[in-house]
Amino acid sequence: MASHLDARSLSAWFGSRKVLNRVSLTMPAGRVTALIGPSGCGKSTFLRILNRMHELIPGAELAGEVLLDGEDIYARGRRLTEARRDIGMVFQKPNPFPAMSVYDNVTAGLKLTGTRVAAADRDVLVEECLTRAGLWKEVRDRLRQPGGALSGGQQQRLCIARSLAVRPRILLMDEPCSALDPTSTRRIEETIRELAEEVTIVIVTHNMQQAARVSDRCAFFLAEQATPGVIVEHGPTDVMFSSPRDQRTADYVEGRFG
Repeated sequence: MASHLDARSLSAWFGSRKVLNRVSLTMPAGRVTALIGPSGCGKSTFLRILNRMHELIPGAELAGEVLLDGEDIYARGRRLTEARRDIGMVFQKPNPFPAMSVYDNVTAGLKLTGTRVAAADRDVLVEECLTRAGLWKEVRDRLRQPGGALSGGQQQRLCIARSLAVRPRILLMDEPCSALDPTSTRRIEETIRELAEEVTIVIVTHNMQQAARVSDRCAFFLAEQATPGVIVEHGPTDVMFSSPRDQRTADYVEGRFG
């Protein structure tokens, strides 16, 4: 069952430079939320805060809360590996372990997060995750071949399968199609729509057409004149694209800047 994520008054710094200012956003269960806005407005920083990656950067600081089904993932005593298991991440550039087999790539996250799966159940898990990532039919005869031998689009779907293996409640995606050709992009988008029935998805994208195609809700980030990033407005994607409340949103989604 999908979970919901709430960011409350998040502010973030890199050293003395403030990059986000009191950002709040609800990401509903079983929906795709797209984060849009120009480069440098804090979208990727916000995404990394959502699964505790921001805190690993030297000099990075954070204020505010991230609530997963009402529980703060930054609460004292909550383990980092627990947050990473619940909230998976797919990066801009496909990053499978290149020398590791397709099969072992899918199961790699189990060890990293301390997730126990009986050896007898692993074959079933690998097939299930590759199927959910839209890759099973393409690689079922190549499971013992290196993941690095797959095409770029296949590698990205392999990374999605690897994330799904630990049964995340949320899946974060940072421009997952930016390095892919149109055919691979379309397949990833189909995968996103299929997965959203079971996993809550938050995606950063610079492609407005993609945001319109895959997301249910949108949040428009902006950082003006060297000020920290904020959310100008957020809401249902169709409303954001057809009748936004703020002129800056209209200018951005219609391509007049950014």
